[in-house]
Amino acid sequence: MGDKPKFVYVTYIAASPEKVWQALTDPALTEKYWFGFRVDASGEVGCSMTAVSPDGKEMHRDPIIESDPPRRLSYAWHPLYKDLEGERPSRVTFELTPLKDQTRLTIVHDEFDDGSKIFGLISNGWPAVLSSMKSFLETGRGLQPSWGDEAAKRSTEGVA
Repeated sequence: MGDKPKFVYVTYIAASPEKVWQALTDPALTEKYWFGFRVDASGEVGCSMTAVSPDGKEMHRDPIIESDPPRRLSYAWHPLYKDLEGERPSRVTFELTPLKDQTRLTIVHDEFDDGSKIFGLISNGWPAVLSSMKSFLETGRGLQPSWGDEAAKRSTEGVA
């Protein structure tokens, strides 16, 4: 039996689990750190997590699998991109563990098909999003998107 791809990321945030939960579920907050995306995961099991791009296009409408505020949130993940429509939905699970004056946030993204294109995308995307959320909750400012930096650097390398 082969191992399916699985992404796990852990970070510690100087905020209460309630504040981290709100940052994960409230579209007014996600927009401030998720690079302009409005992600709404505030519903109960059976409702949908939705994500709307900065230009107003719906990018996700995925079922919420588990919602236990402020401890555990899980939803399906199936981006509405044309080149990814053949992949089955994967699953995102957030676990929030209260510590003395902070929250340990663990994300597990799993249930990928072998050869998943989405797995490669989220492996870069989740660290950027969660680092931005940590910065937002601790300083009031999310990070700027960095995905254009590598392409810009490559295009200027070797130019005199």
